[in-house]
Amino acid sequence: MENKSLTAAIEVAQSPQIVFRSITNDVAKWWGGKDLTGNSTKLNDEFIINHPGAHYSKQRLVEVIPDKKLVWLVTESTLYWLQKDKHEWKNTKMIFEISTNGDKTILHFTHEGLVPEKECFAMCSQGWNTVIKDWLFYLITEDKAHFIN
Repeated sequence: MENKSLTAAIEVAQSPQIVFRSITNDVAKWWGGKDLTGNSTKLNDEFIINHPGAHYSKQRLVEVIPDKKLVWLVTESTLYWLQKDKHEWKNTKMIFEISTNGDKTILHFTHEGLVPEKECFAMCSQGWNTVIKDWLFYLITEDKAHFIN
């Protein structure tokens, strides 16, 4: 069966180490800003993104392979703007896979379980494309934080 989960990818001229560090240590700079609490660097770390009245999610790091792969399991979630199931993200996974192609580093992002049948798929697709392809991309390539803490 084909995996229809949401995906996004970027290619950068930075090392896998820089990409991995940006995703983990600097997550508040590209996703969450001041609305992020907790830790996001080691196995079993947990962090919360809480945009009051819009989005709440708690993630736990369930797989950490330095400079190669990171998996966040969404353990709690409320997307307040949804009509049917405000907890669609619960038990989904955000997977960051890092590889190289020559002198380039490729980051492949998958929000596993976020599929076209989900109510939030269209808006979340736009959101993740912005977060990964713009905010995270510019943090990695230009050291420009989208959010200032």
